[in-house]
Amino acid sequence: VQLQASGGGLVQAGGSLRLSCVASGRTFSSYVMGWFRQAPGKEREFVASINWNTISTAYVDSVKGRFTISRDNAKLTVYLQMNSLKPEDTGVYYCASGRTPYAYDFGYWGQGTQVTVSS
Repeated sequence: VQLQASGGGLVQAGGSLRLSCVASGRTFSSYVMGWFRQAPGKEREFVASINWNTISTAYVDSVKGRFTISRDNAKLTVYLQMNSLKPEDTGVYYCASGRTPYAYDFGYWGQGTQVTVSS
């Protein structure tokens, strides 16, 4: 399984970015997808997830109302739309995929894309 994330960059507080992650190597539509992030000096944390048929999504409290996760199974891609960005959103963002179909057992990771929010 390969996951290729992109879309990070430098943005001012209050701005927006859209991250993308393209998957390859197996059937995409049967697996839960998610985004995690890691700030300097901190552990990796969960940001958002979306189930295989896009009905169920989940977010860490700190991004609710600002971030939206979505997926396009035809394009093998998961997205993270990030609005009203804050300096504390700075970090490396990783997309992740479940190991087994229909399970929230993240075990495959992309290479990460840097998001920097300036104040």
